[in-house]
Amino acid sequence: MKSVILPLVESPRAAKLAFLVILDFCVFPVLIWLCYAIRQFDLGAEVVPNIPFGSLWVSAIAVILLFVFGVYRFIVRTYNEVFMVKLGLATFLAVAGLYALAYLTDAFIPTSIPLMFGFMMFAWVWFSRGIIRFIVRSYVQAGVPKKRIAIYGAGNAGQQVAATLTRSNEHLPIFFIDDNPSLSGQNIGGIDVYLPKTALKCFDKLRIDEILIALPSVGRSRKSEIVKFLEPAHLKITEIPGLTKLVDGEIRVSDIQEVDIIDLLGRDPVPPVAELLEKNIKDKVVMVTGAGGSIGSELCRQIIKNQPQKLVIYELTEFALYSIDKELRLTSDVTIIPILGSVLDQAKLERVMEQYRVQTVYHAAAYKHVPLVECNPLAGLKNNAIGTAFSLNAAVKTGVETFVLISTDKAVRPTNVMGASKRMAELYCQAMAEAQDQTQISIVRFGNVLGSSGSVVPLFKQQIAKGGPITVTHPEVTRYFMTIPEASQLVIQAGALGHGGDVFLLDMGEPVRIQDLARQMIALSGLKVREADSQDGDIEIQYSGLRPGEKLYEELLIDADNTEVTQHSRILRSYEKMYPLDELLQVFERFNDLTAVQSDIDWALSQLEHYVDGYQRGKEVKVN
Repeated sequence: MKSVILPLVESPRAAKLAFLVILDFCVFPVLIWLCYAIRQFDLGAEVVPNIPFGSLWVSAIAVILLFVFGVYRFIVRTYNEVFMVKLGLATFLAVAGLYALAYLTDAFIPTSIPLMFGFMMFAWVWFSRGIIRFIVRSYVQAGVPKKRIAIYGAGNAGQQVAATLTRSNEHLPIFFIDDNPSLSGQNIGGIDVYLPKTALKCFDKLRIDEILIALPSVGRSRKSEIVKFLEPAHLKITEIPGLTKLVDGEIRVSDIQEVDIIDLLGRDPVPPVAELLEKNIKDKVVMVTGAGGSIGSELCRQIIKNQPQKLVIYELTEFALYSIDKELRLTSDVTIIPILGSVLDQAKLERVMEQYRVQTVYHAAAYKHVPLVECNPLAGLKNNAIGTAFSLNAAVKTGVETFVLISTDKAVRPTNVMGASKRMAELYCQAMAEAQDQTQISIVRFGNVLGSSGSVVPLFKQQIAKGGPITVTHPEVTRYFMTIPEASQLVIQAGALGHGGDVFLLDMGEPVRIQDLARQMIALSGLKVREADSQDGDIEIQYSGLRPGEKLYEELLIDADNTEVTQHSRILRSYEKMYPLDELLQVFERFNDLTAVQSDIDWALSQLEHYVDGYQRGKEVKVN
């Protein structure tokens, strides 16, 4: 039997359509005969008397109407409500056609015959396609394992997902999970609905392979709660995209994706204040240094949404510059000016700002990787501190209206050269803001951004894909996290709030233990943590010890008492210790002349210890 069915399934679409047309054309004469036989209680009753080949005329009318209404264009797997409507319309007109045939010709067609035929025609087409689908699935898919899915959410999206999975060859929806008590114990489309607590007890019993969250409009905080609730099941958790992505109104199997850990750690974003986003950007010439980096590139994406006159993207790495330039040109008609250059070249920075009459600068260029800068202190100090000073000097000299430094929480009581170098950059910006009033200078300080080049998220994904272990530096190490888009929008808005020399702090929410982040990523993969001294579990978490210059936790404030709220709920203004510009200029000039010898390293680190509160050099600092 399978040898007969397989060639039919694999045949061209036209051949399948021809098969269904011929099948219906042969069956419809039988149905019209049955109508007459039932009406007259006579198996030998004459069919459509008084007209030659009457049964064939009836068959032709029915087949032509099915073809016109596109019933034959539906493949057997897409046997749904639209198919039923089109079939209903074709059947209705077939009934009308039989009445017309009786009225316009000599054919003897009693009043009840068209109605009986219409019922049989509808039933035949509907059930014949169902039988064909059942046979095809039984023989072709026999032995093919299907992934058994529990769907969280029995609303419209969940029901669409269930229908889509039912038609697929790889998935099988087993039950719905829904928080609504009134749906508990109900059956929707042949699928039972369970409350979450009941569902937890049924995963093993019903051999569930995967949980699919079908709640496209749910917020991040609620989604995080759902994932944490489902973690004890140790099943892979996936989701359908948000409402904004489902623009065509139809969910496909290809839309199903893994739950992004970024969605769970990121908070529900606060809508940006439009006037703050536009203030320093709309119809202005904007420049971003470090435009190819994680923050720099997202700043560029947010900036072009606010219609600048021109966007100058300044980047040292050729491929990074090429990538962001290409992306921006594809997504916007804003004039993009790519400049390949270093922030340590002040003369070039001045030429660029003067040539293009730059009005706003977002300075995102920096070395961010703590252990690397710890091993290369002079390179980090020059790029982060001197690079900021040169960029700001060029901005002030060329009359730039607004300069915004992108800083970090690691600048607060730093234990590493990277954080100390960023604090020196902040001090220079504060001093320059005090010494002049031409350029408005702001500093924006925040924590880790999810998905950046230095984020642990991509590293953990790679380690899980390889089967582990996941490496965490310390069981209690914690970090603040924010999504790149939210951080970039807040940076732009904070810059618009500045008066001069302001240090703005972004509300990063609650800190996250890196160990908990690792455990949640393992759980989302449907795996189980293998605890120490145990063979039970899939992925082990290994603790490697704090890296050079790394802290257990980060802070956003040096002095928590000197802060005030702003007009944005997630942006605070801080007033912090400053030094006069004349004093810092001497130090920065010496920084720029340093060479990679031990005496220069010692002097540089001693200056960091003097000017940066809380900094003490680590043993791992090397001469490089």
